[in-house]
Amino acid sequence: MLLGVLVLVLIGLIVALVVRNAGSSDQASSTTASAAPATFGPLGDLSRRQADDPRALGEVDAPVTMVVFSDFRCPFCAAYARDIEPQLVEKYVDTGKLRIEWRDQPIFGKESELAARAGWAAAAQGKFWEFTTDVYADAPQTGHPDLPIDVLVQHAEAAGVPDLDRFRSETLSDRYAADIAADAAPTEEFGIIGVPAFVIDGEPIVGVRPIETFEVVIDQYLGGR
Repeated sequence: MLLGVLVLVLIGLIVALVVRNAGSSDQASSTTASAAPATFGPLGDLSRRQADDPRALGEVDAPVTMVVFSDFRCPFCAAYARDIEPQLVEKYVDTGKLRIEWRDQPIFGKESELAARAGWAAAAQGKFWEFTTDVYADAPQTGHPDLPIDVLVQHAEAAGVPDLDRFRSETLSDRYAADIAADAAPTEEFGIIGVPAFVIDGEPIVGVRPIETFEVVIDQYLGGR
């Protein structure tokens, strides 16, 4: 009889211990899941999220950010801007899910550097994206277009930049040299040598890819928020 009672007590203790541990495990899992921070890819968070950034598209607090490294003389950058970006804007930016931030990576010589300064000069007058659209709309399928100052002024005029004299003066100056260098700094740090290059919440994509490539990565990071 005594042995039977001891067995019953032992079984009761085991059951109580299992139930208590299971409850503690469930509570810990719930706490961990609710407190889990946002995660980023191998390059980390390169976004700036400046509310007044004229070279950004989308809400400043959008859950996912894509940083785009581009050169105005790059035909593949132009292909992305014409064919891929409008689809991303419609599907993700306009719905508040994605923010796109531009970064200069002028790698094709002096005219690339001049065009980068022109982009900043257009942005200073609130016409960066219009200027970008006009430059890329006129880009060839292959090769690097000539973009001397007079051609850049023509693009600025077509984009609706109001003060063309100011645009010309700022483009020919070194006013934005430090800004352009800061834009390109991450590409040097991480060894990104081609354009266009994209970093979606730290996940790199180099070169023009099908729209599905961007969607998979964006959806992946949206799912983790």
